[in-house]
Amino acid sequence: MITPDEIKQKAERQYIPFLRAWLRGEAFVPMVFSAGKPSSDFVRLKNEVERLQACAKTEGGSGYRIESVTQQKRLLGTQTVPIHVVLDTSKDLLSTIKKDEEFIRFKQDVQLIREQIPQLESWMQTNPKKVVDNHNCWSGLLAVCLYFLDHPRPHLYIRELPINVDTKFIERHTGILKELLEQLLPQEAIMHDTTSFEKRFGLREEEIQVHIRLLDDQLRTHYALLITELTLPHSQCAALPLKGQYCIITENKMTFLTLPPLPNTFAILGGGFKVGSLVSIPWLSECPMIYWGDLDAHGFQILSQLRSIFPHVISLMMEKETLQIFAEYCVRGTPCAVRRLPYLTADEHELFLHLAQNSIRLEQERITHAYALRQIQNTLLQMRNRDRRGSSGGI
Repeated sequence: MITPDEIKQKAERQYIPFLRAWLRGEAFVPMVFSAGKPSSDFVRLKNEVERLQACAKTEGGSGYRIESVTQQKRLLGTQTVPIHVVLDTSKDLLSTIKKDEEFIRFKQDVQLIREQIPQLESWMQTNPKKVVDNHNCWSGLLAVCLYFLDHPRPHLYIRELPINVDTKFIERHTGILKELLEQLLPQEAIMHDTTSFEKRFGLREEEIQVHIRLLDDQLRTHYALLITELTLPHSQCAALPLKGQYCIITENKMTFLTLPPLPNTFAILGGGFKVGSLVSIPWLSECPMIYWGDLDAHGFQILSQLRSIFPHVISLMMEKETLQIFAEYCVRGTPCAVRRLPYLTADEHELFLHLAQNSIRLEQERITHAYALRQIQNTLLQMRNRDRRGSSGGI
């Protein structure tokens, strides 16, 4: 026979459909659940019926009521047994599942939403639980939505928005705000090809910073710069006049800081997989470029990503010879399931597979400084000789 806990579970499953029906203005339809098969054991049947009756509503109360019939049982004789459990009213449903107060709050929130942004009616009917889950937030959520309706794509930082909510409110509620704004705003006000809340709805966000070192004092003199090391946003970096200079991108900060003076050369501190953001610096495509990353699967993934943007980039100290020379310094790498990188040379790809399959990692700072300097200088010399031959028509 059904128990009070099972009645509550069945009633809880009807709560969200009930909220949807209430939003549509539909009258409550009594809910009827089968009481289940009664036990053939007299003592057990008596206990089940008493437990069921103990939790049923009393006169003037609320909850479920029991419909019973009198049956003649071969072993038990004449018995009155429950056949149905009925919730006659919405009050009975809410009392059974202990949602009385929650429903009062739900109605208050719905009234507020309907008064301020009636366009959310269909969204509420689809998502009544989200109306419930965001109680105490609707005043702020609606204020944000109203602002964006009047000022789509405002191009301000979140902190600058003239909305009467605390400065962290939007950041804490980007999930629900994304749903609401996508329901309300015209399609042309939404950038769909990004997961960033700020980009999606035309807000400013902190730009990725680029850390640059000028390795040639002549560059500082030539461009009238007062410093040789600077960190600046991509949008400002795009205005630097370093087109045509040699560029070294390295991942480890200490190797970046200890790069030697080199003619017509500057360095960029890589940001791992953030190297893809360098696409926003157009003049880099006209700089001869070297990438020196860790000798591991992720290092080659970053190289492949960078080469997809700058096909001319040359890898440095990312070959078998360097791996063999410093084999004693190898450690276990991070597992990598990728087995195909489209922008590597044949030799690079062979080494990538070896490192990935065997989880090998040689961090660039494990390579001795003297060895690194020789490799950098030799590579740059070869690049300059090649460029000179190219500019003079040689092969």
